[in-house]
Amino acid sequence: MRITSYDLYAVPPRWQFLKLETSDGRVGWGEVYTKWHFAGDSEPATRNAVDQLLHQYVLGEDPSRIEYLWQAMYRSSFYRGGPVHMSAIAGIDEALWDLKGKAAGMPVYDLLGGAARDRVRLYQHVRAHSGDDVADPAAAAATEAREHVEAGYTAVKLIPTAGLELIDTPAAVERAREIVGAVRDAVGPDVDVALDFHGRTSKAMARRLAAALEEFQPMFVEEPVTPEHDHALPRIAEATSIPIATGERLYARDEFRPLLEANAVDVVQPDVSSAGGITETKKIADMAETYDVAIAPHCPIGPLALAASLHVDAVAPNALIQEQVVVGDGDAMRYVENDELFEPTDGALELPDGPGIGVEIDADRVRELAGTALGFDRSPGHRADGSVGER
Repeated sequence: MRITSYDLYAVPPRWQFLKLETSDGRVGWGEVYTKWHFAGDSEPATRNAVDQLLHQYVLGEDPSRIEYLWQAMYRSSFYRGGPVHMSAIAGIDEALWDLKGKAAGMPVYDLLGGAARDRVRLYQHVRAHSGDDVADPAAAAATEAREHVEAGYTAVKLIPTAGLELIDTPAAVERAREIVGAVRDAVGPDVDVALDFHGRTSKAMARRLAAALEEFQPMFVEEPVTPEHDHALPRIAEATSIPIATGERLYARDEFRPLLEANAVDVVQPDVSSAGGITETKKIADMAETYDVAIAPHCPIGPLALAASLHVDAVAPNALIQEQVVVGDGDAMRYVENDELFEPTDGALELPDGPGIGVEIDADRVRELAGTALGFDRSPGHRADGSVGER
């Protein structure tokens, strides 16, 4: 069996599905992160990287040699790593695992040592409305959180602030406190409330916000600073009892290692479609386990990426919870023929039991929608004085 051809489809809303085909007629699917979205009519940055990696290192090769092919794609590049390179590798790696599982007639997690759990807990996102024209953002967030709990979820996550000044006012902190407090009151103590600072906070504001929100006992606070300032995480961690989470903008084991060695994080959040695929994310999870650190994979994209994440969750003893944005989304499920795979029970998904990644893709629908309605303009955030800030 050899890899003979591939197609990379850009589909709405702004996802990329990679299809690998083999000499014996098998098909494997993976999901490539766009990096950097679709601005106007431009191609996503990862497309060219996928083309080069496949033509140079993968086409004509035996797809079962996943570790060899991963190392070839990674080490043969002199300028290696980062969001584009690792995301391109990730989508290819997922498709290779899908092929290997289908050839063996087994789910990927069985090839990785077998499941460590029966189901994977999910969280739902809650809009904080902090930057919207909403009369009562706290009440709106509380209502949405309550609806998710009534639907069976046992965890929610929200971004409690809009963009902030480097050192902001007590009123800005109080607005965040009102929103988080309202959500906590709405869901009660048996539901986890995770917070995402989204890198919007300086190290000074991260400490101040954490102190103000600590009484609500968040599950974790995510990205209290941007990755450029991860050196500040030990100081932030020492200032609060809230578990610290980060990692969606880190792409390989060597980027997580300093945080683990500094005892700076409690939850790592690699994205399977950004951090080198199933192969590298499993290694990140294993490394984190040796530091008593949990893993909660980042996944704000499509069903293939979510399914790949579930296989890592399945085999990682330290898996905590899974991010997702596609459960219950009819537009996302239009690409999936076996969408029952993504129907949660009590806020959790059963492990995929089909061969490979377990997702049956409607290839006709993918081809039909490829290249349509992909525009995405991510404008910069601005502070009150007109300078550019995080958003």
